[in-house]
Amino acid sequence: MTQAVLTLNAGSSSLKVALFPTTGEAPLATGLADRIGPNGVLTLKRGDGTPLPVLAADLGTHAGAMRAVIASLRTEWPDLALQAIGHRVVHGGHVFAEPMVIDDALLPQLEALSPFAPLHQPHNLAGIRAAQAAFPDVVQVACFDTAFHRHHPWVNDAFALPRALYDEGVRRYGFHGLSYDYVSGKLGHDAPHLAQGRVVVAHLGNGASMCAMQGGRSVASTMGFSALDGLPMGTRCGQLDPGVLLYLMDQRGMSASQISDLLYKQSGLLGLSGLSNDMRTLEAASTPEAAQAIDYFVFRCQREVGAMAAALGGIDALVFCGGIGENSARIRARICERLGWMGIEIDHSRNASHATVVSSDLARTTVMVVPTNEELVIARAARAVVGHTHHSSNSSNSNVSNDNSKETP
Repeated sequence: MTQAVLTLNAGSSSLKVALFPTTGEAPLATGLADRIGPNGVLTLKRGDGTPLPVLAADLGTHAGAMRAVIASLRTEWPDLALQAIGHRVVHGGHVFAEPMVIDDALLPQLEALSPFAPLHQPHNLAGIRAAQAAFPDVVQVACFDTAFHRHHPWVNDAFALPRALYDEGVRRYGFHGLSYDYVSGKLGHDAPHLAQGRVVVAHLGNGASMCAMQGGRSVASTMGFSALDGLPMGTRCGQLDPGVLLYLMDQRGMSASQISDLLYKQSGLLGLSGLSNDMRTLEAASTPEAAQAIDYFVFRCQREVGAMAAALGGIDALVFCGGIGENSARIRARICERLGWMGIEIDHSRNASHATVVSSDLARTTVMVVPTNEELVIARAARAVVGHTHHSSNSSNSNVSNDNSKETP
């Protein structure tokens, strides 16, 4: 019998999956159901990267995509027996600071958080419901992107708004927590001395943010109340003067839904370049607008590294992860070229080869590239529920609670 845990990351029109054995860190399979709807496409790969055959199926809904994934996996592993299913849930509010076993009491609490993440939370919940329908007897675990940041100092958690709004839940949450959790655990295992110091982690991808860590714990993040704040992203604006929103409403007559579409889907690298939200496309382009979009992204990253270092009172290491952070030597070099005053100096040969340590030997601050693995963090939490623990990392997501009798914000 092939005992395994399944991890799910449900987006608006996608379902990212990974199948892990009950021990070990290498997945048995990974996959993506993309463009869920009439034109849905499912791709699956074995752990070694070779393609897995995919059965023809209806990918019109998340539930259909779930059935297609499981049917295809069972052609490869006919004796597949799922022990637990772990889910990425973007928002856990200020209550949930650790993974939670999903039951009938928890789901309404997660639904109540949907107004805080309207473009993410409903789709995460759709993935949960699809998994529950397919596997009603399998334990399901929610892993929260906000949980890693729940121990911020109050000054890094609040806005200068009336306190009643803070009590209502209008506060800084931070996101990409599963990625930061993995990097924190990886550093704790591979470079424990650095992990105990002042570390800025830059998760740079289509979604982008930075996290300031002290002793492996988050003390500040560039993202705030929503996944819009901070760095510019593929299609999201990043930091924005709230006066711009007032102008758009008062002078342009734009509705909340129109502004939401503008800020989430039309801005960032796409809006600045008029070409693409993909950094690879912009790096290969020759238009002045593409160059300006890259310039703006680099400048904002440099500025936020400084802000995160200020929150820490200094910096011992800068760590890059995410699609851009892990794969673009050019962007890493450009971000670091104005940070010499922080003791940051790149070894260009190491950087070009995507080495783990890309700083020069004489640099005062270590610069690293650590590929993130959010799926493994989720799998570890799911394993912990059924007693299959791991021994290779100090990930904080090994603590799983089934106490769902907590109030939502």
